[in-house]
Amino acid sequence: MRRGLVAALLLIIAAGGLRLCTMQEAGAAGPDMAAILAEKPARTLAEYGFFQDASAREPSEGVVRYDLVNPLFSDHASKHRLVFVPEGKAAAYNGEDVFDFPVGSVLIKTFAFASDMREPAKGERYRETRLLIHKADGWAAFPYVWNEDETEAVYAPAGDWLDLDFIDPAGEPVSIEYRVPNQNQCKTCHQMGDDIAPIGPKARNLNHEGPYGRMQLADWSARGTLSGLPDAPPAVPSTSDLNASVEGRARAYLDINCAHCHRAEGSASNSGLWLGYNEDEPTKLGIGKHPTAAGRGSGDAVFVVAPGEPDNSILTYRMASTEAGVAMPELGRALIDEDGVELVREWIAGMDDD
Repeated sequence: MRRGLVAALLLIIAAGGLRLCTMQEAGAAGPDMAAILAEKPARTLAEYGFFQDASAREPSEGVVRYDLVNPLFSDHASKHRLVFVPEGKAAAYNGEDVFDFPVGSVLIKTFAFASDMREPAKGERYRETRLLIHKADGWAAFPYVWNEDETEAVYAPAGDWLDLDFIDPAGEPVSIEYRVPNQNQCKTCHQMGDDIAPIGPKARNLNHEGPYGRMQLADWSARGTLSGLPDAPPAVPSTSDLNASVEGRARAYLDINCAHCHRAEGSASNSGLWLGYNEDEPTKLGIGKHPTAAGRGSGDAVFVVAPGEPDNSILTYRMASTEAGVAMPELGRALIDEDGVELVREWIAGMDDD
């Protein structure tokens, strides 16, 4: 009997050891600062310790879910966002631009699709996870691609092409080659002068009720993730809020989908078209502005935005195309965001053409 008891204890110890190893592999010990700040990216997503489970559904302690008032359109993908700020540090509030995150911070975004995107949470599958890590010498982008069983996401510096078939939110069947961007393409959208930077975590994009059912910025402040939060931070309207003005909704759409390139420090700065939400010069917004070098991307239109004439505006022409060299944005989509195009068309149609 004693021998049996010893054998049982050994089995328990062995099982516990196996479970410990599995949890460590999945990152249950929490974010690993050595992996986060290492010169080379980890081979697998799990090695960073951002998640308690191998399938990355449960964030580790200190890793916080968040979302944006308006997500950037990416072929109808669902996006699961998390932020990690090292313990004892906080991101510094900025009312105009991305918060100043301390070194060691990480923004984590997983792209997922369901077979029927009218019910995106039902049977969704993780396809890729992108990391933006604030290293000692600046931000760095690292794409990871999930395997078919969703048990492991592996570093993919060259990106990937994924064949996807699903029903879109309008009920139409879709078959696309979905592009996981390579590292250079990550830099195109995240360019900030000679460096790269996050796009989404600005006060105006975060200021709403978040995934935990609380006002997100106040929640970040209470957690110690954010410092310097003022009493009345700005917010953009939701593009789906029909109580908001068409102009406000259209400008919010352009802000999140286009302004990361179309700004003074962005990769499309030479276009002279700056689409940030707070831009107030009509010409920089494209209103009555001739293109600098649109080529066939102009669609024979004369103005980027022709007031009152969405059918004669380069902006809507390029948004409504999937043709290489014409389509805008150039990266991040294979499909047309029909709702986004319609919203911008409505905004232009309502402009005074005097």
